[in-house]
Amino acid sequence: MNLFEDTYQTLSAPGQGEFRDRGSKFLGFAFPVLTEAEVKAHVQALKKAHPGANHCCYAFRIGPDKQFFRANDDGEPSGTAGRPILGQIQSKDLTNVLVAVVRYFGGTLLGVSGLIQAYRQAALTAIENSTIVEQTVDELYLLQFPYEAMNEVMRIGKDHKLPFTNTDYGENCQATVAIRKNEAERVVTLFRKVKGLKATFVQEG
Repeated sequence: MNLFEDTYQTLSAPGQGEFRDRGSKFLGFAFPVLTEAEVKAHVQALKKAHPGANHCCYAFRIGPDKQFFRANDDGEPSGTAGRPILGQIQSKDLTNVLVAVVRYFGGTLLGVSGLIQAYRQAALTAIENSTIVEQTVDELYLLQFPYEAMNEVMRIGKDHKLPFTNTDYGENCQATVAIRKNEAERVVTLFRKVKGLKATFVQEG
């Protein structure tokens, strides 16, 4: 990811599509996902929902840096299914996305080029029937501070429109805050100027 690039494209909700060729039916499904465990759960659910299908091929890409991706042909000739699906994810510049295509064989072999085209088109249709949104890359910080620093912490949060979660405003206060990546260093410096406050990086996402 470019140093100054702190947004990415993903899906806000699942989408579906369909493509038919010479009797074969290709059902495309696009899902927003954050983990490989979610990918496996969606694929297993699709296989369970379509027990009569011949293949359930898929590809996914995860992470704002777009570096973690996989493609699976599920028994189709190598490179004819998973890779064309992944190509559509990449062409739309999406991440945190799974696209799967369930195939019902129609009795006529489509050949390598026919399969590539069918899986590509089913994947594209599913994506186009989804809602693509832009997300910011945020850094999560755990803030720990004394109760008397509460007003100052809240003021910084309000000034920068920051969401606080996992809050505990007891005698020893703490909260998790999400800060847009490009603004994180400057805003965390402001927090760390608050007397008694400790800011600890948790994760990027």
